Amino acid sequence: MPQLDLTSRPRRNRHSEAMRRLVRETTLTPDDFLMPVFVHEDAEDTPLQSMPGVTRWSVPGLVAEAGRVAELGIRGVVLFPKIEDSLKTADGVECANPDGLVPRAIAAIKDAHPELLVVTDVALDPYSSDGQDGIVGPDGRVANDVTVEMLVRQALCHAEAGADIIAPSDMMDGRVGAIRSALDGDGHTTTAIMAYTAKYASAFYGPFRGALDSAPKDGDKTGYQMDPGNSREALRELALDVSEGADVVMVKPAGPYLDVLARVAAASVLPVAAYQVSGEYLMLKAASAAGWLEEEAVVLESVTGIKRAGADIILSYFAADVAAWLA
Repeated sequence: MPQLDLTSRPRRNRHSEAMRRLVRETTLTPDDFLMPVFVHEDAEDTPLQSMPGVTRWSVPGLVAEAGRVAELGIRGVVLFPKIEDSLKTADGVECANPDGLVPRAIAAIKDAHPELLVVTDVALDPYSSDGQDGIVGPDGRVANDVTVEMLVRQALCHAEAGADIIAPSDMMDGRVGAIRSALDGDGHTTTAIMAYTAKYASAFYGPFRGALDSAPKDGDKTGYQMDPGNSREALRELALDVSEGADVVMVKPAGPYLDVLARVAAASVLPVAAYQVSGEYLMLKAASAAGWLEEEAVVLESVTGIKRAGADIILSYFAADVAAWLA
């Protein structure tokens, strides 16, 4: 038998569950999570075929789900609306309707669960007849500056309804600064902005777009969302969002972009969020349903990896499940 130098045995720190817990570097808690939720005008709650285990809620159903989320120790929900086709227009102006679906949902949740943070998505794709995150110009491209004007109106509408955090996901240039200026000018100085700082033009969003019927009617979103091949560019977007007044920055998707997440977290002076998106969710769900993976184990491992890479906040459709498992 060869002579081994066993002065140092790393296995000593792994030999029991108590020891592993004692020296663990990354630990999950419900405080790490925000729960994305879908809402629609229908009176019935509708399970989503494209995302098993996820429901598109009525407003009363959403209020009940928000209560369950709060009881699990999760601090907030992120609202995503499915808008009726009859309300979709080229300019997406329904997004700024104070009597619209999202303002009513915000008010209902805050009335029933005032301690729960309500985060709202700011982008035009649910409201757009074109399915784009902004207003399509005569040249067929999304027009940046006129879109920002509409996003400001949407953000003010949500803040006035009681939203705690505005989350612009559109990737228009300059929108964080414009929204911050408008919020402050209207007296919403405590309303935070969680910017989708590095949002990639990813193929992992498909199930989400099915849930909201918000896929582009023509073309794609590569003209304004980030190229999947780029990493340094995320640091440029980070610098801009910080300078424009963001309070939290985000990388989306999470799993395929852990390297970007780590770079952003290392450079950021702000809290960093990461979004485990619908395609990531569906892959784990499908593999678990087929018996190929053990769901609880792989989900916990995946979100631990996201936190280990640098996320302070994780948006995940598994958030409630994770909180229950941790309990």
